[in-house]
Amino acid sequence: MSRVKFACFLAPHHPIGENPTLQFQRDLDLAEQVDRLGYDEFWCGEHHSTGWEVIASPEMFLAAAAQRTHRIKLGTGVVSLPYHHPFNVAQRMVQLDHMSQGRAIFGSGPGALPSDAYMLNIDPMVQRDRQDEAMGVIRRLLAGEERFSYECEWFTLNDARLQLLPVQEDMPFAVASMISPSGMTLAGKHRTGVLSIGSMSSAGLDALPTQWSFAEESAEKHGNTVDRKDWRVVMSWHIAETREQARAEAGEGFFHWHNEYNVGTLMRPDLTKFDSVQQALGTNGDTVGSTVIGTPDDLINAIRAMQEITGGFGTVVGFAHDWANPEATARSWDMVARYVIPEVNGMLDAYRDSNRHVIEHRDSFDRAGDAIMAKIAENENAVKAMEEGAAAPQEDKPALAPHHAPDLKSAG
Repeated sequence: MSRVKFACFLAPHHPIGENPTLQFQRDLDLAEQVDRLGYDEFWCGEHHSTGWEVIASPEMFLAAAAQRTHRIKLGTGVVSLPYHHPFNVAQRMVQLDHMSQGRAIFGSGPGALPSDAYMLNIDPMVQRDRQDEAMGVIRRLLAGEERFSYECEWFTLNDARLQLLPVQEDMPFAVASMISPSGMTLAGKHRTGVLSIGSMSSAGLDALPTQWSFAEESAEKHGNTVDRKDWRVVMSWHIAETREQARAEAGEGFFHWHNEYNVGTLMRPDLTKFDSVQQALGTNGDTVGSTVIGTPDDLINAIRAMQEITGGFGTVVGFAHDWANPEATARSWDMVARYVIPEVNGMLDAYRDSNRHVIEHRDSFDRAGDAIMAKIAENENAVKAMEEGAAAPQEDKPALAPHHAPDLKSAG
């Protein structure tokens, strides 16, 4: 497979208590930072309740992010299709693609929060079927199909056709996948990529080894193909120079996020509250899995283990959170770009080989020194200067400033 891409996924998950206006600005700062650091994709979601997830329109947020970034792809992670008329979704994605100059990725899902669906009076039993139906219509619209009509129990189109098409001839699609086969099945049916959000839970992690087979089976059934390079797996991390520092920076925030959001707000049945920060870190601090609070080496090992578990995927997606303060969080994303990305993708292998070759083949380069001495020997003044320099007392020789190389632990 080709190199692993790296992305950032902003749900967002912001603890209640801070100025929401400033939170939006800090989220845009994050998009700008990961673009500058060379991450490949930036995703943000759509939610309408819980008080923690406050972006209601990923298209609007990403349009703002497009003005502050240059090369990073911008994905809706995700638009909850049962909440919208498909024509309006297609129109917004076209506009985002133009405003980002062809960097949009259309990610969709059935809607993650039952509280959102309840407010909109949508039966959760119909959400996945509605996502499926809407995706088929949106695909036709974005392809520029001639005017067509469509009628079903929840929306109607009359002689519909987009008056403006995307910049990209084939805008990338992705579907959210949790634990059930639904997302993977839709990916195979509609030949899309996959955003595996379920990898953040223990149940979702356990399901990953068999998930891709659902996409392949569905693709074969519908005469399509799917490619693992379009599979994105979400992981969570906070990285620092040492495990102790990472735990000190993010432990308290991770503890409260788990207890107050996952258990206290979502009331996920497979989770229980931690009694202490130490218990939380002891369970999730440095273990290989989808959550890493530790060093670059810890994350490298976890990503490689995830590749083994899944059989291979195209993009590792870091889940954005507020476990640490903004300064430490920014350093974490920076360290991943500096040490983890190049190590996972073998970008330093040739450097190390060149360094090792020079060290191990010193005899091959001694002739260069012999050549210099030969030229000195041909010039009487040069010989005299060298002899005088060798005879001079040590204290008379000019002092050279020591070279201090950064004391950085190799990620390898």
